[in-house]
Amino acid sequence: MNRLYDWLLDSCTDRAAVQQVCLGLNWTLAEVDHGLGFAFSPRQVPRTLSWAGTLRGQPSDRLRRWLLSWDSAEAAVGLAVLNAWSNGAAGCARLAEPLRAEVPGHLQVFAHFRPRLEGRRVAVIGHYPGLEQLWQGFAYQCLERRQQDGDLPDSAAEYLLPQADWVFISASSIANKTLPRLLELSRQAQVVLMGPSLPWLLDWQQFGVDYLAGVRVLDGSAAQQVVMEGGGTRLFAGPVEYALLELRS
Repeated sequence: MNRLYDWLLDSCTDRAAVQQVCLGLNWTLAEVDHGLGFAFSPRQVPRTLSWAGTLRGQPSDRLRRWLLSWDSAEAAVGLAVLNAWSNGAAGCARLAEPLRAEVPGHLQVFAHFRPRLEGRRVAVIGHYPGLEQLWQGFAYQCLERRQQDGDLPDSAAEYLLPQADWVFISASSIANKTLPRLLELSRQAQVVLMGPSLPWLLDWQQFGVDYLAGVRVLDGSAAQQVVMEGGGTRLFAGPVEYALLELRS
């Protein structure tokens, strides 16, 4: 497996038992040692999962290795368990600055960077609801595996990313294994790796990431309720907040 995944798994040696896993409609949540971690849920999950009802109490290091799985549900669980550790004191979230502009919570990152992007070639990996209104009148390219109006297919990355000045990459690309190639194509750009799926680790810069834009949990109980009740962007309306960390060499 790509060295990025070896690094992610080697970064954590904790074996604490997993307390909870929720494979929600939009977010997958894991709780380990009272820390919460998130991953974007796969769009299609089999009705019959052989491991359903067996994950609580398992060693977290065993489930973290599911990040290497090509089964999308297992990979989401693995990333969420990893993030339950990296979102805590072991990660670098404490160094990040909260983003609190007067925009919907899930668009905070885009509002923060908008003044820097005029005249730049900008690509966004992943469709973010409402971004087209926030950036109205500003030309950018959105690449999305499940295209909506105005999106380009994810295969366009091979052509567009080497020409981009700024690239915003959803951290859900970690679980679906597209991130290594996206980072390779974006070597000439300023790269923002973002979303609740982000592991808060300082050494992302070795892979060409310039900014980390992840979430910090403000209300754990509310975050769990939103995930269990199928919430998407509502996760950002109180339970978590975006925070930004610039990585410097």
